Amino acid sequence: MSGRIVDAHHHVWDLSVRDQDWITGPRLAPLRRDFLVSDLLPEARSAGVDATVLVQTVTVADETPELLALAAAHELIAGVVGWTDLTSDGVADELARLRALPGGPALVGVRHQVQAEPDPRWLLREDVGRGLAAVAAAGLAYDLVVVPGQLAAATEAAAAHPGLTFVLDHLGKPPIARGGPEPWTALVRELAALPNVVCKLSGMVVEADWDHWRTDDLRPYAEVVLDAFGPERLMYGSDWPVCRLAATYTQVLDVARELTAGLSDAERAQVFGGTAARVYGV
Repeated sequence: MSGRIVDAHHHVWDLSVRDQDWITGPRLAPLRRDFLVSDLLPEARSAGVDATVLVQTVTVADETPELLALAAAHELIAGVVGWTDLTSDGVADELARLRALPGGPALVGVRHQVQAEPDPRWLLREDVGRGLAAVAAAGLAYDLVVVPGQLAAATEAAAAHPGLTFVLDHLGKPPIARGGPEPWTALVRELAALPNVVCKLSGMVVEADWDHWRTDDLRPYAEVVLDAFGPERLMYGSDWPVCRLAATYTQVLDVARELTAGLSDAERAQVFGGTAARVYGV
């Protein structure tokens, strides 16, 4: 595979700076340690990755300036998807403030942990809608981290904001380990019918059986998004270090290559770099 490779989705955290309160229970215990850019660099270089997009993990305002500072310090990080309170009246001012910080030009998108919201229609709240409009006005993308039960609301939100590019993280978290792609398939196809939505080919190994997954377990889900979005609206992401629960950094990239083996070289170049470059400007 030729062309520039962009890993459009990874995280870092330093537990001495801030707790990651979502890391709970024995199954997630391998993640309860620091994962720094210095840990990622050799893995990315070994895998031939040229640039990355660093994505928020917690709904804490101080995290985004820290991520931007990392982008300023490390050439590998070409973009940051940060967090800001979309329900605040001052979203536009806060986005402008973030862009003026060291590393501010690397801000390419905003994300909220919608998957943790008890209201399945959180994205359709009036105050959230105002926040999404501010994100669009700032020329940023909005990353959707949702579970299948929230996909219908995500479709309504994307339809209500045609000038905002929505990026579906992790295929909308299909129930790969439990098998049976419905109703996820129908819901994700409805979302993909909107031209302002793209999707990340990411997170699949974590939704599969961590210890016994095979590429063929992931293939039906990858085929759905490849057909629904097309290569020009699909972008690769490792979801490192969360992926380490089920696979190494290199394994995740190798599996994505295998799942897209039927595409032309030009189409694969879109998935592994071109879409991220266009959507995020990295």
